[in-house]
Amino acid sequence: MSNPPMSDAARQNIAQQDNHPLKGFAVIYEQKVEWGDMDAFNHVNNVVYYNYAQRARIHYLEQVDMFNLQTHTVIASSSCQYLNSVTFPDVLWIGIRAKKIGNTSLTHDYVYFSTAQQKVVATVSSVIVFFDQNGKNKQPISDGQRQQLTELESHTV
Repeated sequence: MSNPPMSDAARQNIAQQDNHPLKGFAVIYEQKVEWGDMDAFNHVNNVVYYNYAQRARIHYLEQVDMFNLQTHTVIASSSCQYLNSVTFPDVLWIGIRAKKIGNTSLTHDYVYFSTAQQKVVATVSSVIVFFDQNGKNKQPISDGQRQQLTELESHTV
């Protein structure tokens, strides 16, 4: 199921708050919590947070045209800090930004903000490594891709 983009009103709300935890993020992905995301303990299952991160990451990479036949990416590492339980119904605003643009890798930081709880409920960090078409050799981030990433990161909320 596809989620709608974050509304302009929501982005403006964040921009107007000096201390909002998503201020300074170039990309904010809106993720609706679904009933099926919860587990037997009646909260969003820990694995689902990684699915949410993947959706936010795809949304981010689409903004900079990273999905072409020349470049493939793999997740080299990913970690999540669970700060508070999330339950249905809720909408998470997931801020994602490049912490580091390396030679062949990109490190992302994510912040999960619960609109129901009005606070940060999780943080995630991941490292993406770029590979050639065959997936055998690391591939440097091209100058064009680097420029697109830098430009995207300059347009923050």
